Amino acid sequence: MSHLEIWIALVGMAVVTIVTRAFFLIAGERVTVPDRLQRALRYAPAAALVAIVLPDLLTWQGHFTLAMDNLKLLAGIAATAFYLVTRSMIGMIVAGMAVYTGLRLFG
Repeated sequence: MSHLEIWIALVGMAVVTIVTRAFFLIAGERVTVPDRLQRALRYAPAAALVAIVLPDLLTWQGHFTLAMDNLKLLAGIAATAFYLVTRSMIGMIVAGMAVYTGLRLFG
């Protein structure tokens, strides 16, 4: 890729980002979102997080695996169990990282 193509791509991505994020600000109250869509959009952050985290948990050394030697998956299961018991998001992160670190060091 030439320098010109890189700059065109960067400017294009910036324009697309600005337009999509500013659309509702520019449109103001003229655009109304149906209640059903508003309720559905509440789940978007959780769905995006799952879409980012789950592929990483299900791969080990570059391959998809559900085996017991997948330390990331085991740590994710432990973190999920911790969250279901305590409902503490920060505790879940700490527990998951502690289990993962322990498995890597002692496993």
